[in-house]
Amino acid sequence: KGSVMLEIVDLTKTFGPIVAVDDVSFAVPAGEVLGFLGPNGAGKSTTMKMIAGFLAPTAGTAIICGHDILARPLAAKRQIGYLPEGAPAYPDMSAAEFLGFIARVRGFRGAEARKRVARIAELINIADVLQQPIETLSKGYRRRVGVAQALLHDPAVIILDEPTDGLDPNQKHEMRGIIRALSPGRAIIISTHLLEEVEAVCSRAIIIANGRILADGTPAELAARSRFHNA
Repeated sequence: KGSVMLEIVDLTKTFGPIVAVDDVSFAVPAGEVLGFLGPNGAGKSTTMKMIAGFLAPTAGTAIICGHDILARPLAAKRQIGYLPEGAPAYPDMSAAEFLGFIARVRGFRGAEARKRVARIAELINIADVLQQPIETLSKGYRRRVGVAQALLHDPAVIILDEPTDGLDPNQKHEMRGIIRALSPGRAIIISTHLLEEVEAVCSRAIIIANGRILADGTPAELAARSRFHNA
């Protein structure tokens, strides 16, 4: 395993009396794909939003490639690719316009921006829908456009909130292959409901419920602990 690229330190988030994330800490080294498992409302998305700098923590912090997300947000965010839940995008833009916009936001211009968009469109297999408005795309293609924007700038830390949600079995298989291929030299977190997904792509899994880490180990270790087969 490589050096630690992402360190989560005592991350806590409360919304009024509700504790959504309760003192969560873990570290992700380069080369690791960490699966984030848990029921809806367990705190997965809230944790990911805090790591990405999208939501301010009540306490604790995240350190991305040595940059504290609170103290040095821009330096930290340059290293992060983030797919939020639901893969939001601008519906009236074409996929090409949207990815071009993301390229500019990430600091690429002209030929370099076009090259990046073309390369990521090929990798994620969306080249054939680039000219379509995003609102006309199927849920699966929309999800892939969301993954493409997260990877466009070749980030060291990749945070994907349910990257295969809405994909058919073939697309799921393809997306898992892409995630596996990206893992060398990067730290990747994917949240999912699917144990099979964790077994297919993750080298490690954390189960979170009620905002706390219940288990942390290899997929095989977690499957062995399950009271129900594959649950």
